[in-house]
Amino acid sequence: MFKTLLVTGAAGFIGSNFVDAALEKGYRIVALDKLNYCGNLENLVDARQNDRFTFIEGDVADTAQVLALLQTYQVNSVVHFAAQTHVDRSIKDPRAFIEDNVVGSQHLLDASLQYWKTLDEASQRAYRHIHISTDEVFGDLTDDEAPFTETSPYRPNSPYSASKAAADMFVRAYGKTYGLPVVIVHPSNNYGPRQFPEKLIPLMIQRALAGDTLPIYGTGKNRRDWMHVSDHCRALLAVIEKAKANETFNIGSGIETTNIEIVETLCAILDQKRPKADGHYRDQIEFVTDRPGHDWRYAMDTNKAHEHLGFSTGVSLQAGLEATVDWYLGNTQWVEHILSGQYRQWIDSQYGVKRED
Repeated sequence: MFKTLLVTGAAGFIGSNFVDAALEKGYRIVALDKLNYCGNLENLVDARQNDRFTFIEGDVADTAQVLALLQTYQVNSVVHFAAQTHVDRSIKDPRAFIEDNVVGSQHLLDASLQYWKTLDEASQRAYRHIHISTDEVFGDLTDDEAPFTETSPYRPNSPYSASKAAADMFVRAYGKTYGLPVVIVHPSNNYGPRQFPEKLIPLMIQRALAGDTLPIYGTGKNRRDWMHVSDHCRALLAVIEKAKANETFNIGSGIETTNIEIVETLCAILDQKRPKADGHYRDQIEFVTDRPGHDWRYAMDTNKAHEHLGFSTGVSLQAGLEATVDWYLGNTQWVEHILSGQYRQWIDSQYGVKRED
């Protein structure tokens, strides 16, 4: 019998990539998404052709609906991606992040706990409530500090990371207080196909191709651990199959890169794959005022994931960026559907860039 996963936020970037990976692995998927601005059913075109896939439009905050889904489909584990994720948006509207990331996660925990209590002893032991967090809950690092470990103190610096940290605390509490078998995963920055183009890499690709400026915050020397989404999905499948209850795992590539290096690499790739009539894409780079509270550096110690899950990344940054550029160049219809009025209004408000429609 196929194991059944309830995947929240399944129509988003990481969620939809995970759905594809889990279906390929043989899981049955119940996908839940409320289809807000970054939830896109086009991300699930392939999945919807699979008879082991079911999509339901709904909100993790609707405890009754979630509980009914868990019971109806006899779910074996929950994988919780659904969240507001963009730091800049959180600075402009923190309340939405509290509602979705904290309150929504707590309601989901309630449904998961109620359902788990009805299972037989063997099913309870095998059940996992897997919460996808972020490395940003740990705050930032100076250039000479050691990477984050699973026991690093929480020091969130943005409304986004504060909301994720609060959600993590509820997950931990439900594990310790009620016995719900939870696992918290802290991934590093993901990139790859279907990422909503408000995030750095797809934003730079689309603006470069449109001939727009490539806005870089501050000096561009902020450093991140970048991981291709396919590696993250492999790690999560290993979590489902191997992680013990009440564990926490850092998942990342272990390779740090500055924002300006990322953008310059993308420009060089585009110069090769879609050369301009004159000049180079890097000529479009423009440094803009840094955002408030901009974290300087994230770095991840992933030894625990390697030792306990057998996980290591398989996609190099260069290969991953080239594949990502290829995907966006080859999926112009998807891009055009994404670049709607709502998206353009956000870019205009964030960077003060006006477009002629």
